[in-house]
Amino acid sequence: MARWQMATGFGALAGVAALVAACTPQPPAEVAGRTLFDQNCAVCHGPGGRGDGPAAVGITPAPIDLTLLSRNNGGTFPLVAVMSYIDGYTRDGRDGAMPSFGADMTGPMVMVETGDGVLTPTPAALLAIAEHVESLQR
Repeated sequence: MARWQMATGFGALAGVAALVAACTPQPPAEVAGRTLFDQNCAVCHGPGGRGDGPAAVGITPAPIDLTLLSRNNGGTFPLVAVMSYIDGYTRDGRDGAMPSFGADMTGPMVMVETGDGVLTPTPAALLAIAEHVESLQR
């Protein structure tokens, strides 16, 4: 095989590999959000988000029941407020019981509408956790 044919063959193989990688299904955001929630939140809030995780005993204030956020907000899930709370941005060092996860939210960013048509770059992991919490609403 001539060198140019071999190089072309390798180039085509690399192109096919890149195409396959691009077409590999990504886990749905709900799965990623549930996994991140299980890893970071369930120890206090419980796997179902009701504030009954194994570390909830003795925490003051007690972890809130995340399944009631929409109900307590007039039937609308407060997505931006939830993301701000998880991130730690709106707590400004208050509420020592809930750790701030903002520094842990690295990786890809997504644009999220945060009110009045404003799009804000937001860590995809933060949005995924918040969307999972939204899925727990009752």
